[in-house]
Amino acid sequence: MRRVKSDSELAEVPNPGSGGGSGMETGVRSTTESTAGVATESTARPARAHHGNRHGRSERARRAVLNAADDLLTERGFAGVTIEGIAAKAGVAKQTIYRWWPSKTEILMDAYLEDAAEDLVPADHGDLERDLRSYLHRLTRFLVETDPGEVFRALIGQSLHNPDVATVFRSRCVDAQRDRDRLLLARAVERGDLPSDLDVDTEVDRLVGPIYYRILVTGQAVDPDFVDALVDGFLRDAGRRNRTE
Repeated sequence: MRRVKSDSELAEVPNPGSGGGSGMETGVRSTTESTAGVATESTARPARAHHGNRHGRSERARRAVLNAADDLLTERGFAGVTIEGIAAKAGVAKQTIYRWWPSKTEILMDAYLEDAAEDLVPADHGDLERDLRSYLHRLTRFLVETDPGEVFRALIGQSLHNPDVATVFRSRCVDAQRDRDRLLLARAVERGDLPSDLDVDTEVDRLVGPIYYRILVTGQAVDPDFVDALVDGFLRDAGRRNRTE
């Protein structure tokens, strides 16, 4: 699972619609697998200590399954991900996977949720402009350049064809992402940097909606200038609102 690049590493976010392959199979990943047949963490991300959980899962095997599912999605697309393939790549028994997850979709959701919870926590510098620019650039890189971003796009595509997947995906993944997207504005309202009657949900749509639209619908590039323009427009209007109060 590849991490989001730091702000200093960003030159320009590539167009997810360019190059070969389908939109669900874009991105370049770099993972390492042990010779014992159990996939290890990417070198970009050290393994987190874990001593099992209430299900009695082996953490090493669990991480191997999540990484294997990510790998297969990147290599073969959603349709090419199978429980058999995940088991073979992770070095675990197929029956073990079925004891832990009911389907490949649930595995991919777990993989995405862990990465998003780690990589997309909005920073709190106490400065709305700085926080917005940092978060929106990071969100863009996450969605376009990383394996979990590719998983997110694949799950959205699958939810369009399967109402049951859509229901679970919205409740588990979309709602959590929505909370992260709106957190910066909610904090600014609490600090008094934005009006107390601000329609946070509408303003969040204004900030992140164009990013999701370009990445998921049109395939247009979401470069740093585009993201900065979204922030600039929001801050201009927020300043006008503050002056009229």
